[in-house]
Amino acid sequence: MLQPGKTKFRKEQRGRLRGTAATGNTLHFGEYGMQSMETAFLTVNQIEAARKALTHFFKRSGKIWVRVLADKPYSSRPAETRMGGGKGAPEYFVARVRRGHILFEVSGVKQNEAEEGFRLASFKLPVKVRLVKA
Repeated sequence: MLQPGKTKFRKEQRGRLRGTAATGNTLHFGEYGMQSMETAFLTVNQIEAARKALTHFFKRSGKIWVRVLADKPYSSRPAETRMGGGKGAPEYFVARVRRGHILFEVSGVKQNEAEEGFRLASFKLPVKVRLVKA
């Protein structure tokens, strides 16, 4: 499971995700990239499921880079709990993704293969994505 080794604080406030990505919005490693068209919190499981779909489709050919890291602890209270008693325990980690952020990059594959692989991986994610090329 992808998660940070250590965080400064155990719990964080939710905050708001607005605007476009100022960093992480250009290709650095691969020839093709999957770019987010919406803002959202991506969970560790969603990122891993998309990565597995890409790896399975490319049959271990080409190179895949994961450009997002789930480093924000997401806490929640148990169901049917009364008010009060403080903040809930951290449940899982999420990655903050703004519009325009590159989620995955691939190289060593053809463009039509990259399009199909990103299409399959996009079904695992809660955001709309598009293909960008270098």
